[in-house]
Amino acid sequence: MVENVDMEKLPRFLPSCHKEAEKLDIIFTCSGAASVGKIGHEVGVLLTNAGQDARLCCTTAVAAGSKMHLEIGQRARKVIVIDGCPMKCATKVIEKAGIKVDHSFTVTDFGIAKQPTLDISDEDILKVALQIAERTGMKLNIEQ
Repeated sequence: MVENVDMEKLPRFLPSCHKEAEKLDIIFTCSGAASVGKIGHEVGVLLTNAGQDARLCCTTAVAAGSKMHLEIGQRARKVIVIDGCPMKCATKVIEKAGIKVDHSFTVTDFGIAKQPTLDISDEDILKVALQIAERTGMKLNIEQ
């Protein structure tokens, strides 16, 4: 018996990127083991959750040659890559896979120093997300 289901606490299912890629901005991120890698990934999560028609996709699956993930990138309305540092590993993975990158961003270019820690701030995540949204024309549903 289900009583008093709080609809706000139910998971929000994301658009099915393998079915809807042409309608979506697909976001690939760095998930490096330093502060800026984690910020890059969290920015991708925020843009997915707060964006309209944006969806985070698995960079590692592209690197592993997953046919489905390669096709998602190739069919995407726009491909946005968020790297943590100037090594630009995520961008290199996506380009090496033959996927056209429409926008490439690096967290350190937003004035955030790379630190050997996974401690990050919500302020840095929001700062980068808002600037990427502005530069790509992405509309966000964020209360500030």
